[in-house]
Amino acid sequence: METGAGAFGSRRDWHWHWRARHRWHQRWHRHHAQFRHSLGARLIGIFIVLALLSSLILWGSMQSDYGLLWAVPALFLVTGVAYGGIRHMVGPLRALAAGAEAFGQGDLTHRVPIFHRDEIGDLAHRFNQMAADIQAMLDGKRALLLAISHELRSPLTRARLHAELVAEGGSKDALLDELAQMRDLISALLESERLGSGHLALQVSPVDLGALAEEQLQPGVVLVRDSDLPVLSLDRMRVQLLMRNLIHNALRHNDPAVGPVRLSVHRVEGEGAALRLTVRDHGSGVPPDALSRLGQPFYRPDEARARSDGGVGLGLSLCRLVAEAHGSRLELRNAAPGFEASVRFG
Repeated sequence: METGAGAFGSRRDWHWHWRARHRWHQRWHRHHAQFRHSLGARLIGIFIVLALLSSLILWGSMQSDYGLLWAVPALFLVTGVAYGGIRHMVGPLRALAAGAEAFGQGDLTHRVPIFHRDEIGDLAHRFNQMAADIQAMLDGKRALLLAISHELRSPLTRARLHAELVAEGGSKDALLDELAQMRDLISALLESERLGSGHLALQVSPVDLGALAEEQLQPGVVLVRDSDLPVLSLDRMRVQLLMRNLIHNALRHNDPAVGPVRLSVHRVEGEGAALRLTVRDHGSGVPPDALSRLGQPFYRPDEARARSDGGVGLGLSLCRLVAEAHGSRLELRNAAPGFEASVRFG
């Protein structure tokens, strides 16, 4: 019985030691994983190794007469290796900065690469999740706006038919004018949401930009164009919309006594087949502090103007979207006197 009891006790001790060692290994692996995935812990590890190696080098240099001859290069070498290791660890911060810049410019499709599962990797994951959430929110807003705009078209059409039955006079004209503004607003909203998808919204075809500009001529507008302009791949309907809005905006603010609205199409020197479309008026221009906000939806520099005179602030916004969909941008500036808008195509 004593032999059996002793064997049982030894087996129990063996199992206890095995479980204790297993728990120790689990704790070691857990702490090792935390160390590997913690930027701060790895930086502390590098500093400790750097301090130990530097101490050993200095101690070794004091043991010989010519220790400084090899100790100084060795210290520089160890410091350089430590710097390279630290630079490698914080390298993902550059990708994070590039991602933040892309998000700031509105490119929510950009994703920050995740190199390590440390604090920087967790931050990159949160950045990507934030971009996805914002994109989902914008997509939901766009879908809601498109649905509302489509639903408003039918009652607006019925209201216009009923307005046609009103007796002739000022009331009928005012009612039809208001309904026309509502129709234009809904059309502009729908078009702005379509252009929100960028180049995918375009239906490109060969377009003669000079001939297209001639079609937009009307009283008070003069055209200046180069000869033998190249044919470009553009969305004809969207470029027409851009020209029409820019010319309408210029005519509304132009001073005919100074000069007519000038529509010009010229080659861009040194850029092959690139063309620049420019519309300039001779009005009073806009306040310098308002230039950066022009092109934003529903923004008007003069909030005191009536809607019938100043529109609702979607014309330049549509022009900006058309330009961006073609890979360009709408450039706006005061021309002294007047105001100038230009877009580069090609």
